[in-house]
Amino acid sequence: MSRAIKTQLVRYSRKAHERGLTAAFGGNLSVRSGGLVFIKATGAVMDEMTGEQVAVVSIDGNQISGVRPSSEYRLHLEVYRRRPDVRAIVHLHPPYAIAASTTVDVELPVITPEAEIYLKRIPIVQFRPAGTQELAEVVADAICRADAVIMERHGTVTVGRSLREAFYKAELVEESAKLWYLSKRDK
Repeated sequence: MSRAIKTQLVRYSRKAHERGLTAAFGGNLSVRSGGLVFIKATGAVMDEMTGEQVAVVSIDGNQISGVRPSSEYRLHLEVYRRRPDVRAIVHLHPPYAIAASTTVDVELPVITPEAEIYLKRIPIVQFRPAGTQELAEVVADAICRADAVIMERHGTVTVGRSLREAFYKAELVEESAKLWYLSKRDK
């Protein structure tokens, strides 16, 4: 089971990079299985990630594997604690969502029919220092109300019942942000 999860994390990490959703900093992905969280290791590069670069931590934050988890592991754990229905989290740095967050204050408009169905709303929260419990709590508060969040000037967090679903929602956020951003630019 853990091998399949690691393979899936590697596949979606590379896919995120290929689709241009990792501008500037990359991001991190995780999957919860039982009481364990499989998450990209600190320092792992999205488009070069391997199964050995997947860290495993308990839901309480104790490191299980010999690989250190991403600096954003607190964010993932806090979301999992508050949303028992969530099995996967995708945190990316898509360029249009980041650009939109510099202009929109509270919520990105949902533009496409698919985004309307799967997301309903996309709140924008103020970014806190990376890797802190304060950031984890701000994002988790928003994720309790929506399946997608944009962190101001930083990136997106999406959740799902599977990694595939969470990734699809990340793509929808970026598509909505791109359409919104381009419509504003053309005016």
